[in-house]
Amino acid sequence: MKISVIGAGSFGTALASLLAGKKHEVSIWAREREVIIGINEKRRNPSYLSDVTLPESIKGYVDLKECVKDCEMILFSTPTHALREVATKIKPILRGDEYLVTVSKGIEEDTLLTPSQILVNVLHGAILEDQIGVLTGPSHAEEVIKNKPTTVVASAYSKRVSRIIQQTFMTPYFRVYLNQDILGAEIGGALKNIMAIAAGIIDGAELGDNAKAALMTRGLHEMKRMGSAMGASQDTFSGLSGMGDLIVTCTSTHSRNRFVGYNIGRGKTLEDITSGMTMVAEGVKTARSVHQWSQKNGIDMPITEAVYKVLFKYMNPRDAVEELMTREAKDEILI
Repeated sequence: MKISVIGAGSFGTALASLLAGKKHEVSIWAREREVIIGINEKRRNPSYLSDVTLPESIKGYVDLKECVKDCEMILFSTPTHALREVATKIKPILRGDEYLVTVSKGIEEDTLLTPSQILVNVLHGAILEDQIGVLTGPSHAEEVIKNKPTTVVASAYSKRVSRIIQQTFMTPYFRVYLNQDILGAEIGGALKNIMAIAAGIIDGAELGDNAKAALMTRGLHEMKRMGSAMGASQDTFSGLSGMGDLIVTCTSTHSRNRFVGYNIGRGKTLEDITSGMTMVAEGVKTARSVHQWSQKNGIDMPITEAVYKVLFKYMNPRDAVEELMTREAKDEILI
């Protein structure tokens, strides 16, 4: 298959390498010319995963039209906040028979749409909803590109397309399950980043393992609460795109969202942390979006609210934890 990867960040680069290893014909797009020069001439991405040599067959482009020309599948690997802009530019280029896959994990500010919903919204009239799907789950790029065992889920608006995604990406070290709850899969992928910031704050402030275990457990409950309100399946959040992604993002040193939280817990400001990062921590913008959603819909999401206050209202992290710990006594299981 001829596949175009839109976005040469860490995960786009890792998946391009994986796909090229399966003998797909892979092109990759980046805004930065130096990144494309590095990929084409030195077989290295100078900005992300720069210690890994990329397959010779990957071709890099700064021209979107050239990158997606004649492709059969387009893989969107851009931050959620950039997805609408890039999809809008690609829309007039589409033939209408391509499969579109997004690996973005977030909720768009103001519209409160998931990545696949953004594609449906932007590309209406150019491509059918049934041709759009997602690939998500616990999958840090640093491990995927080194062929370390990874397991994810493919989901789409049609089961046929989800199976095509599964077959396209499946390898002996990259296992792909099917899950037809595309909404639940995307909610899990978005909210786990908020919880990872909270987990990082706990680690940075040295608040202990008990607190982190409680955070992850109640964070999963919060993911289920939002999913239930939006019509997603509760079972999805016990799977790879829910609990699986939550575990790895809250505990791994590869997690950029945990990194942000850790440094906030150590006393640094959000501005200082993000100004020194080359990679995007999706949880920062998602915290604002999900807080906006919870306020609009009257859904109680205390951990999200606490992270929002710490990030954007400059609340002291320890005060946020105290506020969570002294809330009104409740039953555990109530949704």
